[in-house]
Amino acid sequence: MQAMTTQSSDSHSKVLGYVLWIFGFMGAHRFYYGKPISGTIYFFTLGLLFIGWIVDLFLIPAMDAEADRRYPEGHTSYTLSWVFLVFLGFFGVHRFYMGKWVTGVIWFFTCGLFLLGYLYDLWTLNEQVSEVNREST
Repeated sequence: MQAMTTQSSDSHSKVLGYVLWIFGFMGAHRFYYGKPISGTIYFFTLGLLFIGWIVDLFLIPAMDAEADRRYPEGHTSYTLSWVFLVFLGFFGVHRFYMGKWVTGVIWFFTCGLFLLGYLYDLWTLNEQVSEVNREST
Protein backbone atom coordinates (compact mmCIF):
# COMPACT_ATOMS: atom_id res chain seq x y z
CA MET A 1 0.00 0.00 0.00
CA GLN A 2 1.41 3.33 -1.06
CA ALA A 3 1.39 6.11 1.52
CA MET A 4 -0.21 9.33 0.39
CA THR A 5 1.99 12.36 0.76
CA THR A 6 0.95 15.93 0.55
CA GLN A 7 3.40 18.19 -1.12
CA SER A 8 3.75 21.47 0.71
CA SER A 9 4.81 24.59 -1.12
CA ASP A 10 6.21 27.77 0.30
CA SER A 11 4.22 30.24 -1.74
CA HIS A 12 3.94 32.86 1.01
CA SER A 13 6.66 34.27 3.25
CA LYS A 14 6.44 34.43 7.04
CA VAL A 15 8.91 37.33 6.98
CA LEU A 16 6.65 39.39 4.71
CA GLY A 17 3.68 38.31 6.84
CA TYR A 18 5.33 39.80 9.93
CA VAL A 19 6.35 42.95 8.04
CA LEU A 20 2.76 43.40 6.90
CA TRP A 21 1.60 42.63 10.44
CA ILE A 22 3.23 45.88 11.50
CA PHE A 23 0.51 47.50 9.38
CA GLY A 24 -1.89 44.76 10.46
CA PHE A 25 -4.29 47.08 12.19
CA MET A 26 -5.19 47.94 8.58
CA GLY A 27 -5.52 44.25 7.64
CA ALA A 28 -2.49 44.04 5.33
CA HIS A 29 -1.23 40.67 6.57
CA ARG A 30 -4.72 39.17 6.39
CA PHE A 31 -5.11 40.23 2.76
CA TYR A 32 -1.70 38.72 2.03
CA TYR A 33 -2.67 35.35 3.49
CA GLY A 34 -5.89 35.20 1.48
CA LYS A 35 -8.34 36.39 4.13
CA PRO A 36 -9.99 39.41 2.48
CA ILE A 37 -13.12 39.48 4.65
CA SER A 38 -11.24 39.64 7.94
CA GLY A 39 -8.71 41.99 6.30
CA THR A 40 -11.55 44.38 5.49
CA ILE A 41 -12.93 44.07 9.02
CA TYR A 42 -9.47 44.84 10.41
CA PHE A 43 -9.20 47.81 8.06
CA PHE A 44 -12.41 49.39 9.34
CA THR A 45 -11.97 48.48 13.05
CA LEU A 46 -8.22 49.13 13.43
CA GLY A 47 -7.44 45.44 13.86
CA LEU A 48 -10.48 44.86 16.05
CA LEU A 49 -9.38 47.76 18.23
CA PHE A 50 -5.79 46.47 18.19
CA ILE A 51 -6.72 43.32 20.18
CA GLY A 52 -7.05 41.09 17.09
CA TRP A 53 -3.89 42.65 15.72
CA ILE A 54 -1.90 41.57 18.78
CA VAL A 55 -3.43 38.07 18.73
CA ASP A 56 -2.45 37.75 15.06
CA LEU A 57 1.20 38.04 16.04
CA PHE A 58 0.88 34.44 17.25
CA LEU A 59 -1.45 33.28 14.43
CA ILE A 60 0.82 34.24 11.50
CA PRO A 61 2.61 30.85 11.31
CA ALA A 62 -0.75 29.06 10.99
CA MET A 63 -2.03 31.59 8.42
CA ASP A 64 1.22 31.14 6.46
CA ALA A 65 0.88 27.34 6.46
CA GLU A 66 -2.75 27.58 5.31
CA ALA A 67 -1.84 29.98 2.48
CA ASP A 68 1.01 27.68 1.42
CA ARG A 69 -1.45 24.77 1.15
CA ARG A 70 -4.10 26.84 -0.62
CA TYR A 71 -1.92 28.66 -3.17
CA PRO A 72 0.68 26.53 -4.99
CA GLU A 73 4.01 27.96 -6.06
CA GLY A 74 4.57 28.88 -9.67
CA HIS A 75 6.52 31.06 -12.04
CA THR A 76 5.00 34.27 -10.62
CA SER A 77 5.85 34.87 -6.96
CA TYR A 78 3.02 35.66 -4.55
CA THR A 79 5.41 37.46 -2.22
CA LEU A 80 6.90 39.68 -4.92
CA SER A 81 3.43 40.43 -6.31
CA TRP A 82 2.28 41.52 -2.85
CA VAL A 83 5.36 43.68 -2.29
CA PHE A 84 4.66 45.41 -5.61
CA LEU A 85 0.96 45.84 -4.76
CA VAL A 86 1.50 47.21 -1.26
CA PHE A 87 4.29 49.62 -2.12
CA LEU A 88 3.77 50.41 -5.83
CA GLY A 89 0.21 49.24 -6.49
CA PHE A 90 -1.08 52.67 -7.39
CA PHE A 91 1.28 52.60 -10.37
CA GLY A 92 0.25 49.10 -11.48
CA VAL A 93 3.70 47.56 -11.00
CA HIS A 94 2.18 44.31 -9.69
CA ARG A 95 0.05 44.07 -12.84
CA PHE A 96 3.06 44.62 -15.10
CA TYR A 97 4.88 41.90 -13.14
CA MET A 98 2.02 39.45 -13.76
CA GLY A 99 2.03 40.27 -17.47
CA LYS A 100 -1.23 42.21 -17.40
CA TRP A 101 0.10 45.10 -19.48
CA VAL A 102 -3.21 46.73 -20.46
CA THR A 103 -4.52 47.00 -16.92
CA GLY A 104 -1.03 47.92 -15.72
CA VAL A 105 -1.09 50.97 -17.99
CA ILE A 106 -4.62 51.82 -16.83
CA TRP A 107 -3.52 51.55 -13.17
CA PHE A 108 -0.47 53.70 -13.93
CA PHE A 109 -2.45 56.57 -15.44
CA THR A 110 -5.44 56.43 -13.07
CA CYS A 111 -3.68 55.82 -9.74
CA GLY A 112 -4.93 52.28 -9.34
CA LEU A 113 -8.19 52.93 -11.19
CA PHE A 114 -9.03 55.74 -8.77
CA LEU A 115 -8.25 53.44 -5.79
CA LEU A 116 -11.15 51.10 -6.60
CA GLY A 117 -8.87 48.83 -8.62
CA TYR A 118 -6.32 48.89 -5.83
CA LEU A 119 -8.98 47.72 -3.37
CA TYR A 120 -10.09 45.03 -5.84
CA ASP A 121 -6.51 43.79 -6.07
CA LEU A 122 -6.22 43.62 -2.28
CA TRP A 123 -9.16 41.23 -2.35
CA THR A 124 -8.11 39.13 -5.35
CA LEU A 125 -4.33 39.24 -5.84
CA ASN A 126 -3.72 35.68 -4.58
CA GLU A 127 -6.29 34.32 -7.05
CA GLN A 128 -4.86 36.47 -9.85
CA VAL A 129 -1.36 35.10 -9.24
CA SER A 130 -2.75 31.54 -9.10
CA GLU A 131 -4.46 32.09 -12.45
CA VAL A 132 -1.29 33.50 -14.04
CA ASN A 133 0.68 30.51 -12.72
CA ARG A 134 -1.87 28.02 -14.09
CA GLU A 135 -1.77 29.71 -17.53
CA SER A 136 2.04 29.69 -17.66
CA THR A 137 2.32 25.93 -17.13
